[in-house]
Amino acid sequence: MIVCTETVFTLHTTHTSYQLAVAPNGMVLHTYYGTRLPEDVPSLADARMPHSDPGCWPDLQPQGLSGRGATVLDLLPQELSGCGTADNRTPAVIPEYADGTEAAAFVFDHAVVTPGKPQLPGLPMFRTGEGVETLSVFLKDAGGLVVELRYSVYEAEDLITRTAVYTNAGTQSLTLHKAASLSVDFAPDALELITLNGTWAAERTLERAALRCGIQSIGSMRGVPGHAHNPAVALCHADTNETTGDAWGFAFVYSGNYLIEAERCDAGERLVMGIHPYHFHWTLAPGESFTAPEAAMVYSDKGLGEMSRRFHTAIRTRLLPPHWQDMAAPRPVLINSWEACYFDFDEEKLLALAQASKKADIDLFVLDDGWFKGRNDTSSSLGDWAADTRKLPQGLPGLCKKINLLGLDMGLWVEPEAISPDSDLYRAHPDWAFGIPGREPLEIRQQYTLDFSRPEVVAGIWQQLDAVLQSCPLKYLKWDMNRSLAQVYSAVLPAKRQGEVYHRYVLGVYELQRRLTEKYPHLLLENCAGGGARFDCGMLYYSPQIWCSDNTDARSRLVIQYGTSLFYPGCVMGAHFSTVPNHCTGHISTVEARMAAALTGTFGFELDLTKYTEEELAQLRSFVAWYRAHGALLRGGELHRLVNPDANGLGAAWMLSAKDGSEAAVFAVGDALTGSHGTASLNARPRLVLAGLDPAAQYRDEENNTYTGAQLLTTGLELPGGYGQMPAKIWYLKKV
Repeated sequence: MIVCTETVFTLHTTHTSYQLAVAPNGMVLHTYYGTRLPEDVPSLADARMPHSDPGCWPDLQPQGLSGRGATVLDLLPQELSGCGTADNRTPAVIPEYADGTEAAAFVFDHAVVTPGKPQLPGLPMFRTGEGVETLSVFLKDAGGLVVELRYSVYEAEDLITRTAVYTNAGTQSLTLHKAASLSVDFAPDALELITLNGTWAAERTLERAALRCGIQSIGSMRGVPGHAHNPAVALCHADTNETTGDAWGFAFVYSGNYLIEAERCDAGERLVMGIHPYHFHWTLAPGESFTAPEAAMVYSDKGLGEMSRRFHTAIRTRLLPPHWQDMAAPRPVLINSWEACYFDFDEEKLLALAQASKKADIDLFVLDDGWFKGRNDTSSSLGDWAADTRKLPQGLPGLCKKINLLGLDMGLWVEPEAISPDSDLYRAHPDWAFGIPGREPLEIRQQYTLDFSRPEVVAGIWQQLDAVLQSCPLKYLKWDMNRSLAQVYSAVLPAKRQGEVYHRYVLGVYELQRRLTEKYPHLLLENCAGGGARFDCGMLYYSPQIWCSDNTDARSRLVIQYGTSLFYPGCVMGAHFSTVPNHCTGHISTVEARMAAALTGTFGFELDLTKYTEEELAQLRSFVAWYRAHGALLRGGELHRLVNPDANGLGAAWMLSAKDGSEAAVFAVGDALTGSHGTASLNARPRLVLAGLDPAAQYRDEENNTYTGAQLLTTGLELPGGYGQMPAKIWYLKKV
């Protein structure tokens, strides 16, 4: 719900409110974001005004904001911060006008409320529909730049999305050097910043620290978000935990270079989110506009757990492709050939693996890297998307037919954005690859990156992919991207527009995924970027799941998936059961621990099942059956993080409960089974206190034990204890 007066705009969701107000000097101020306010609340701007004696600015008039004090912006909580006009904090926008000046101060022009939500040209976004309305606030700078701030309110989901549309209303061209999607000014407070950091095979480890004076930032200049940081952050108070306290979450709906800045100063804290200004120079001729990517905001006064659940609901119901939003609909249990075969396979070996997979009751067989012509290692063939007939004599159609006859669907791995120097495509179109004239081409992983900022390159790759998909009835496609962008230069753009290439590249990726998902809406698309380097809301608009990490080790996955769950639901986390010792870490863990990690993701297998005995295959079948029986709960249930893993991933506990408390699945792994992360009591069994249940109900587990909801919510489940190589216990509880 959006409630407006001439100068006050209040955005209400079911449990939260966000308010902005126009000051007498025309500045648009941020006044409130927190627990829901009454619908007729007046402006809260007075509470955000600077104190009456601002030191070196004694002429400031806080109540009137007139006279010379009107120019002092350092202390005002602005909805859109400019530059060069006495606000010396980090700006949200930096325009360069034709005369070389870089200054902007934005004042209110008008506002409009509309039902639904406008589309963002070429960009992903949380989808419109019933229960959505949008506030557009138009601001203008004296230099001629007009900015439309859009706020879309999803009342039921407690979600607000934001973007900004920058329009040149002047008579000469201007250049944007920074064009943020979101800027929020918080009142002075002792806030902490939570980020998801890491590296390859150790992505999205949760880190939390108090905001220091100055600017703390995360971002990427890699062309993709990267393994180092995820484009989502949270702010909270020091005493905020999983169940209590204030938490504000912000996620960027974008898959390229980004910058998130959190600044603490005497005026308070400022959060700015948008495209990274590195190598971003976007020219706007008179009348032209630039639309910034979307940013999503969620607030909770019930701790980080509720913040996460609100994000999860919004992603499942408003962001994922429509065909995959039904969490009750089954998802295929798949096996990926990579860890079983790597590049070393022929049709006979693949069919043997498929036969063993059928014995494990798997639904979908995925052929990973090495299937296309001449591809026996990483040194060649990317860009030549046709089957290697030496490995597959009847091509993909022949293999797919044989896989289908075994009772399995088939999927395929591709890396559409990459090209090998040793490939037919590169020999035909060397200019399609990024490279700087006069410099030696830069190979990373023995490959280049295609210039997807060029429509003809996108069209050329689409032609190949479409031909593959038309040739056989594939049900799944894994889209990989294994290197950062470098030597970013487009051969078809003039020198002054090379600062547009990074963003145009991302738009090209979105365009190809749009074509793919519109023509093949039932195709299960799973994005991947060297594992988890492009795990973001932008990708989830096109694909309902993303490969979480190349590291499939259960111990590592406890940490990776816990951090990921701060914003993203388990139903989007590509997670597979793999062999031990793990191929990435060498760790050994039990079948139950590996299953616990995989079952709460998308669930699949990544190992050589031809080496498994009939007894071992039967054990796997029992878990597959359990996943099918409880898949709707695992995909759509509300997540409660019960015991967080330490940095070594030695144990954790979590559960998924139905929204109405009718059922729940509980997982405890490693040291969490002792209740003390490493020290088991010799005198009494430890217990695990649950959440999300009906205290007045009774629950029964699969061993026919009965508990009261009140008991489970207060004294908890009795834990069996556990020692050795990552033990685990899984419970299913049903209301009786």
